[in-house]
Amino acid sequence: MDILIDTIIDNLKLFPFLFATYLCLEYMEHKTSEKTAEIIKKAGWSGPLVGSLCGALPQCGFSVVAANFYAARVIGIGTLLAIFLSTSDEMLPIMISGAVPPLLITEIVLYKILCGIMFGYAVNFVWRKYRPRPQINIEELCKNENCQCEDSVVKPALHHSVRITLFIFVFTLILNYLMAYLNISAATDYMQIPLVGELLGGVIGLVPNCSASVVLTQLYMDGFIPLGALMSGSLVSGGVGLLVLFRVNRRLKENLKIVALLYVCGVIGGLLTHLIF
Repeated sequence: MDILIDTIIDNLKLFPFLFATYLCLEYMEHKTSEKTAEIIKKAGWSGPLVGSLCGALPQCGFSVVAANFYAARVIGIGTLLAIFLSTSDEMLPIMISGAVPPLLITEIVLYKILCGIMFGYAVNFVWRKYRPRPQINIEELCKNENCQCEDSVVKPALHHSVRITLFIFVFTLILNYLMAYLNISAATDYMQIPLVGELLGGVIGLVPNCSASVVLTQLYMDGFIPLGALMSGSLVSGGVGLLVLFRVNRRLKENLKIVALLYVCGVIGGLLTHLIF
């Protein structure tokens, strides 16, 4: 009962900060999402650079837009990977609401942008056959996005906040019980091992919804996993973007290749954090 009460209190304290954060993010998304899509559409050779910068913006549905753009060859494979790698999904709002030092958050976001640019151009250079075709009618493609945007920023912000708070509550409650009755540190000790932690973090990051980044961010903030494991999973995690890619892009082998490339890039990016941070 003590564990349950403590978990409820912790989450009640978290909710106002989470809601305020999502309110700001939703406002930014409504103001910038259409302009961002237009910028990506016209990026050309600078696709990975522009895609990585735009992907870092707090727009939760942008990986979905990118998947639709790629399926029609409006953007190349390097730009798609750059967007996936730089997208923070739920990591950014949780860190902000969890009072993580602003300098560290800024460094993480900049590092994800750098990885997106670096790996995006590298992949474009190797796989030159996946070139964009700018004559595609993008308006028709965007109808497949199914982002369920709202005119008001309050309703989606509240929806996000409640959903993430409930998920964090369940996860934290389980984690607290495991900490009380089991030696959970023994399980997470594996993720403290260099390379092993990055490999496992990348596997968790491939889960195609917000739960992956929520779990990894919470484990990092609680001190159970190192930054390298978090970055590996965060780089790989692109929200539901991969699910949409498999739905709209009928080339199964190509999709599997993209997943493999994303995973390898994420693990390498996670390992490089040991040299940079």
